[in-house]
Amino acid sequence: MSSKKENILFGWMIAVFALTTVVIHLLTAYSYELHRDGMLYFAMGDHPATGYISTPPLIGIISFIIRYTAGYSVFAIKLVPALLGAASLVTIGFLVREMGGRLLAVFIAEMTYLTSLVFLRSNALFQPVSFDEYFWLLTSYLFIRLINRNEEQLWPWIGFVVGIGFLAKYSISFLVLAWGISLLLSPYRKLLWSKQLILGILIGFVMILPNLIWQYEHDWPVVHHMVELQRTQLVNVTLSGFLSSQLLFHFTSFWVWIVGFLVLLFARKERKFRPVAVTFLLVLLILILSRGKSYYTLGAYPMLFAAGGYVMEKYLTGKWRWINFALPVLSVLILIPILPLALPVLPINKMAAYCQSAIKVAGPGIITWEDGKVHNIPQDYADMTGWSELARLTAKAYHELTPEQQANCHIFAENYGEAGAVHFYGHAYDLPEPISFDDSYLLWAPDSLGNGAFIYINDEVGDIDKLFNSYREIGEIHDVNFRENGLKVFLCADPKPGAQSFYAAKADELKSMYRR
Repeated sequence: MSSKKENILFGWMIAVFALTTVVIHLLTAYSYELHRDGMLYFAMGDHPATGYISTPPLIGIISFIIRYTAGYSVFAIKLVPALLGAASLVTIGFLVREMGGRLLAVFIAEMTYLTSLVFLRSNALFQPVSFDEYFWLLTSYLFIRLINRNEEQLWPWIGFVVGIGFLAKYSISFLVLAWGISLLLSPYRKLLWSKQLILGILIGFVMILPNLIWQYEHDWPVVHHMVELQRTQLVNVTLSGFLSSQLLFHFTSFWVWIVGFLVLLFARKERKFRPVAVTFLLVLLILILSRGKSYYTLGAYPMLFAAGGYVMEKYLTGKWRWINFALPVLSVLILIPILPLALPVLPINKMAAYCQSAIKVAGPGIITWEDGKVHNIPQDYADMTGWSELARLTAKAYHELTPEQQANCHIFAENYGEAGAVHFYGHAYDLPEPISFDDSYLLWAPDSLGNGAFIYINDEVGDIDKLFNSYREIGEIHDVNFRENGLKVFLCADPKPGAQSFYAAKADELKSMYRR
């Protein structure tokens, strides 16, 4: 096959794969409601800043663009991660070619990514993780090109991409550390003494400096966030669970990345790309030692998909060549019955029954949440229902007020999921901006409140009986699939003396954590 014809076919192949993943995600975009985290990140678009309590600023910038171009658009919000999935497929294609793979290798690697349960899931959610995974992949592509071509002038580009990746999610630091150690342990260590590396470091530092300044000015919220994660979630991470997850993540095509990893690590003929396998090992080691969540490794896998495609095409030849075509077909056949675990293709009221059947084969891990407990459906799906009902109940309370009362009404939610739902789905009801002391909503909350009507969202009465002379329950959400089943909306009136000072003191106490 001529080089020109192969290049044309290569272009068509990655374009078809990229378009396919976008279509898949847009077809399921409206199956469930927005994820609780996605609504928090979208709300950041109304509060542009160089940092937030639980995430760097990139997703807030993207949300700002969506907010002021497409408005409150589910389509636009869902399109962003779908496009990141498409970009990942394009980058994987070029990575395979960089390693010396041809069309069959590209096809194997693309199919591995397209049929991966976790990448189907992450590219369906508007969260920093989809950005993080892509910038891990792009960074790895540049490192592989660096060692393959000995192009020291790539260092500034690596610094630029890592800078953007850092503004998406701080965890890209793990990848950069792993690549640095890997190069240091390899014959490519001479690339680390390049003046171009210094330029790349300077470029990356300048890009992340505004966020570092923001972190300093707010007394390093990332540290507070990690301490809270350690207390509530990372404490449930076990070594066995971490390692078993690595096999289950890409269950439909696990043989591709394992073959790529092992051949690059041990085959003498492939020692040129051994740093790829060493980098992956180091990422695993760093995350195990730091007790990171199992999915923090996801960004390191696409380079192994590319390696697997390259290795299989190169060595499975002659009478074994048919395996290269049979295994992708097998991946699709495996994916079909477990697709509901990756994408919301089933109605949510049927997911519980499906999961009860699925755990007989796959085990309870598929419905084990971050709290370490087994529930009836996957946690992400439980976070994608109930929100529009909450907005409706809140609107019911709000519209019982007179226009004068509405002008001075405050809506308080106990967590960012509830506040995000009121912000996004409540937009259709002309609800005011919600208040919460959770996550970045704390920074946006007013320091004090007026003496107006108060709508309270929680699963219990809480302190409102001490703060208001009258209150009544407007409604309660009854949805067994909802993570916050039993959530109530209260309409409060006639605040008691000291209600305003109670709020002001609480706001000041919590905000003081983020002041120097």
